[in-house]
Amino acid sequence: MMEVRQVALYFRNKSLPGGKFSITHLKLQKLVYYAQAWSLAIEGKPIINSDLEAWLHGPVSRELYGEYRNYGSQEIPPVEDHELKFRIDNLDKKILDGVWELYGEFDGKYLETLTHKESPWINAWNRGMNEIIELDDMKQYYSGLLQGAN
Repeated sequence: MMEVRQVALYFRNKSLPGGKFSITHLKLQKLVYYAQAWSLAIEGKPIINSDLEAWLHGPVSRELYGEYRNYGSQEIPPVEDHELKFRIDNLDKKILDGVWELYGEFDGKYLETLTHKESPWINAWNRGMNEIIELDDMKQYYSGLLQGAN
């Protein structure tokens, strides 16, 4: 399992400033959420070691919020390869690359809207603002999407 900050750095490494593949705080939060969700669906286990919560603008990691909130809606600068001072398991790398391929071109508002249509966020939000998005909800929902694709 990876630290949530490592997943954030990995996505920042893939970002391209000034275009659709740039990253804002909102987009980063959603990419991390989708990494967790698809890892649960594909590998049956979480990729990150922290909870994600249902906030007004979609799934949020409190840890990342504290670290990146000062960027507001501005782009977050990418990081270089040498700043990724951690090892990534090959299966985890495939998940992260797949999430980037699926969602990397979309902006944070689009991804926010998408998460608001999906049951894991809806279920947590219905329990109350800032409630934890249950891993089982993510696993069940995204596994169902995988089965529907086959």
